Amino acid sequence: MIASAPSAEQRRADVPWRSPESYPATGHIRKRAVRANGLDFPVLEAGNGPLVLCLHGFPDHAQNWIPFIDRLAREGYWAVAPALRGYWVGGAAPDGSYRALATGQDVLALIESLGAEHAVLVGHDLGARAAYAAASLDATRVRKLVGLAVPYGKGLTTAFVADGDQQRRSWYMFFFQTRLAEMAIQLNDFAFLDRLWREWSPGYVLAASDRSALNETFGQPGVLTQALAYYRQLFTPPSDPAVQALEALASGPIAVPSLYLHGTEDGCMSAQLSEGMETMFTHGLERVVMPGLGHFLHLEQPDAVLRHVLRFLRS
Repeated sequence: MIASAPSAEQRRADVPWRSPESYPATGHIRKRAVRANGLDFPVLEAGNGPLVLCLHGFPDHAQNWIPFIDRLAREGYWAVAPALRGYWVGGAAPDGSYRALATGQDVLALIESLGAEHAVLVGHDLGARAAYAAASLDATRVRKLVGLAVPYGKGLTTAFVADGDQQRRSWYMFFFQTRLAEMAIQLNDFAFLDRLWREWSPGYVLAASDRSALNETFGQPGVLTQALAYYRQLFTPPSDPAVQALEALASGPIAVPSLYLHGTEDGCMSAQLSEGMETMFTHGLERVVMPGLGHFLHLEQPDAVLRHVLRFLRS
């Protein structure tokens, strides 16, 4: 399905969007730590109602979900954006794992620690991988699933090996395997990350205050190395047979009603990689390709993305 751009009437009908830097540190956006799976996860939350977990990716952090969770809260949901493991001082993985299995287990543990029977999962990039793994591991805890910008299934792994276009887009993953990565990323006030944002979302410019907040996250002791561990463990299978079995389960079919959104101008992941992923979703998948949007589509055109999400949640 190819989505059309929102009409002027639709845009005027929307509640005005506010960028993350316009939100105060206190108020209706609440901050706290939630103990789950051996970690104290910093979370941002708003509203009351059915639980919606919003999971960030790389190079990003939970703060950029603030406008999204604010809008979800005003629509009657309890919206929570946790930091992924490793993205705060003291947040290093207790078991050393930054694999999709571990982050999926974190998501399920967070749902339980928040006192909910189940949750809607909205995941972008690495957050989408965590959402897929959680739904594969225990579909009873996931009411609905929304994936953004990173598809699901074996097609993505195949593309890393056989698709020259995707190999070019994924150059950063291979560079992250080297010992030069930490030094290169931090040079010139994290100019490396600026380059990724420009390449992945052409035409979108992160606000200066948001860029500063993001650099502050990756400048915390240990955080950058922990974030890179997600990629350094990506291509190496676990040696423990028990973990291998769990990873097979965490990458299996998903029995949860799902929505997938991808931008046509995504410079990180080709939208074509999501073609055919419907076979992995036994309870249905709606796939929407959004014209003119890049990798950070929920920041580039948040009203349009939120409309798709709300329509899906209410269906």
